[in-house]
Amino acid sequence: MPVDTTEHAHGNNYCLDHPGLPDPMLPPLTRRQADRMVQLALTAAADLGLSLTYRGGSALVPVDRSTDDPVLGLSNLARTVGRFEEDRWPELVAEHVEVVLEQYRAGSAVPADPERDLIQRIVARDSLPAEWTVDRPDVLPGLISVPSMEKDGLITMFLQPSDFGLSWPEADRFGLANLRRLEDDVTLVEEHDIRLAFVNGSGYAASRVLVLDTVLRDSLQVPDAPFGVLAALPARDTLILHVIEDLGVIPALGLMVNLAARGYARDPGPLSPEVYLVTPELVWHRATVPLTDETSLRPSAEFGALVRQLAIREQRCDDDDSQRPGGAK
Repeated sequence: MPVDTTEHAHGNNYCLDHPGLPDPMLPPLTRRQADRMVQLALTAAADLGLSLTYRGGSALVPVDRSTDDPVLGLSNLARTVGRFEEDRWPELVAEHVEVVLEQYRAGSAVPADPERDLIQRIVARDSLPAEWTVDRPDVLPGLISVPSMEKDGLITMFLQPSDFGLSWPEADRFGLANLRRLEDDVTLVEEHDIRLAFVNGSGYAASRVLVLDTVLRDSLQVPDAPFGVLAALPARDTLILHVIEDLGVIPALGLMVNLAARGYARDPGPLSPEVYLVTPELVWHRATVPLTDETSLRPSAEFGALVRQLAIREQRCDDDDSQRPGGAK
């Protein structure tokens, strides 16, 4: 089957004029790289009997708009291939297209026992059609929580629980209960006295923020965090945590801001570039706010108040030490 494409879909001489600029629709690839990946995806789709074309968004769409051929999203594929040398791309793209087509032809999974099968998942609102999510509140800015199910490594999200006889509150309750039962893969990292915990290795890693008390107690063995935690969920399979103990929270915030921005820009399933300050009562605040320059950040009011509290506490501890026999004079 011939490959159908739209030459320079982003504009005249799109790749030829500015080949090294970042692609606006398919980060982190450059425009030249994005053009090559699109061509590889079109070829792979044609080899599998699909008549798709590229019209300049972030997906391949049917040539004939009246057909029921699948829409093949390219955003996560771009983030995946961007990690590899380009000589690996033909194999990676072909494998991705084949897996997506197999999933499409197999159809969506349906929970046989929703109370046992549903798992709550956090997802970016703008990654789904607006009409599918209009009745779902944000759990964090731009992020919503939906029930889902994992089968054979494929996660299916359900936006109409009534299809299997449930109300939204019932589906959410089942999903959260099962999310609590998952086990975390945690990597603890300490560098320059900054201690971070990385929860990853699962498509539900970031979703564990919905049950953060369980993560702290069971996975990090932190039954009490009297000053709260810093949390970042840049992509669906990554959750970064820092348990706040002292003024080390300041360099920890700087490091997490960089890690969150990098993960959000490059990893499949992007969620949020933000770092959040979570109080001991599990109230969420932004840890930083933008300045007038969109690329600059400053600490939020809540983070500033916490730093002042920690500074006063440390000063009192120093004063107490100096009053003890043999203490500093």
